[in-house]
Amino acid sequence: MCRILFSALATLIVPVGLFAQAVAPGPSDAFQIRYAANLNLGDSVIDITNAGTLNGYDPTGTICVNMYAFDPNEEEISCCTCRVTPNGLNSVSVNGQLASNPLTPAHPTSVVIKLLASNGAYGCNAAAPGPLVSGLRAWGTTLHKLPSGGVALTETEFAPATLSATELGKITSYCGFIQANGSGFGICAGCSTGGLAVAK
Repeated sequence: MCRILFSALATLIVPVGLFAQAVAPGPSDAFQIRYAANLNLGDSVIDITNAGTLNGYDPTGTICVNMYAFDPNEEEISCCTCRVTPNGLNSVSVNGQLASNPLTPAHPTSVVIKLLASNGAYGCNAAAPGPLVSGLRAWGTTLHKLPSGGVALTETEFAPATLSATELGKITSYCGFIQANGSGFGICAGCSTGGLAVAK
């Protein structure tokens, strides 16, 4: 009940500050988006690397990959961050890490996943990311139902998208609300070192 109330309050309270936040334009690959479907049939995974565009050496080349997950009702159900060093490979299980502890009580069968790359020198906090940077590369898997009744697994790259000031304000403000008022719910488990693959 408390999680539903917090979700409803976030919808009413958070938008007030969205229009006051200005944002400098970020690199074209700093904001990326993808979906994961049929999570009730199996897991989806995300593999993330850092191309070293910011700097080829750690720690100055480290990027924060800020992650935001949305359920089919367009509610932000979780957020967290992942430090990725130049040429590092990190992974996220959608069922096991990203959507395992949602703000809302139901476990979603599909999610929209938004990734935002920021400069690791400013600290990693999905509610207050540092300056946006280039170099994020990410791939994700998802399951598709087949006409025969089985499922097929596909993997594609995340798609770069244009980030508006209002969208940045929304995803980070909602994440801040989750951190402050979610009683631990909605804070996802971050990422693991190494790549993941999912068998169908």
